[in-house]
Amino acid sequence: MRRPVPGPERSSDQGAGGGGAGPWHGSLRVRLSLVFGLMFFIAAAAVLAITMVLVDNSMHYSLDLVFSPGYAIDPHPAPTLQQYLARQQSGEAATKTFILGSMQRNLLFKGGLAVLAVGIVATTAGWLVAGRLVRPLSVISSHAERIAGRTLHRRIALQAPPGEVKSLADSFDSMLDRLDQAFAGQSRFISNAAHELKTPIAVSRTLVEVAMNRPTAPPEVRALGENLLAVSERHEKLIDALLTLARADDALTEQLPVDLSELAEAVVAAAGAEAARQDVTLECHLAPAPATGDPILLEQVLRNLVENAIRYNVPGGRVTVRTRGRRHSAEALVGNTGPLISEHEIPVLFAPFRRLTDRVGSARGSGLGLSIVRAVAQAHSGEATARPLPGGGIEVRVVLPTDQR
Repeated sequence: MRRPVPGPERSSDQGAGGGGAGPWHGSLRVRLSLVFGLMFFIAAAAVLAITMVLVDNSMHYSLDLVFSPGYAIDPHPAPTLQQYLARQQSGEAATKTFILGSMQRNLLFKGGLAVLAVGIVATTAGWLVAGRLVRPLSVISSHAERIAGRTLHRRIALQAPPGEVKSLADSFDSMLDRLDQAFAGQSRFISNAAHELKTPIAVSRTLVEVAMNRPTAPPEVRALGENLLAVSERHEKLIDALLTLARADDALTEQLPVDLSELAEAVVAAAGAEAARQDVTLECHLAPAPATGDPILLEQVLRNLVENAIRYNVPGGRVTVRTRGRRHSAEALVGNTGPLISEHEIPVLFAPFRRLTDRVGSARGSGLGLSIVRAVAQAHSGEATARPLPGGGIEVRVVLPTDQR
């Protein structure tokens, strides 16, 4: 089945939040934490404002009682009206205003510090709670990325209590079931059709060879037979390419340790005669590149790259084959000389049955070579890319991860 093209890796927070340019940009956990903190600060500010109003009213009431003529602040008799008026005139009103302002400022300062401290604690708690809330979404996102980039046979199978998140994971698994069945049916159809087409082609080839080998066969029949055999050979190669493509899109049958340098060495040795006929020079720079995968499919990848590089070249041209091992990947690079190719034409090269015949001046081949290369690379959780070379030709780069988890 045709695998979806894997996208760039993202962190779990990105997956939960919908992705973005940075590790926190668009993260649902960050947004939930900010919302929790903002709601707390708004609520705390409202409580502080209400407290200020209540305290202000209460203090006005208390001070009015203290400075009222009938209120005794000590066991001595209450002051007379003349004494009260004298006190008012000596600045008791200013004292009352000072007391109110001082208490309001004190309450606002200490209350603001309390709101800030508790707000920080509440936002931190919101961050932890949000992380726990979005953890199932992060699990779904990470599983979905691995499934999309590798195989549709795996399922999320989220272990969680019944709820919206559990329902989402189950719905996603149901969708994967239907997609898996559809792609498996398509793969079976291609494989069966290719096998069925091989039989009549083999019969036709046999009949043509018998007719050509008759002693009484005229030269015209022999010439026609040679043309028919060439057409049959091309059709057989096309069917073999379709079978390889169908197998590459299906699950890998073998996962064995391989070294791309050894496969490349064998492919280059086998392609030496064809390169000599095309007047193309083969150059190899092979460093150990250990990987894990299907040796037959990986050898087919390198064979397709080398054959394409020889076929779509210029007389006296050059093909360069390189392999190298990285810390977490193995790479194979095949470049060739040839006509200039624009950057926007590169995606066309990987499309099935597409060839740049107007650029390379040749319609040889089935147009499935690079399609098979990309399909096999993606089946191994890797990627295949190409870039045009400044002097003409292209370089195809196949990267395979060494960790196939």
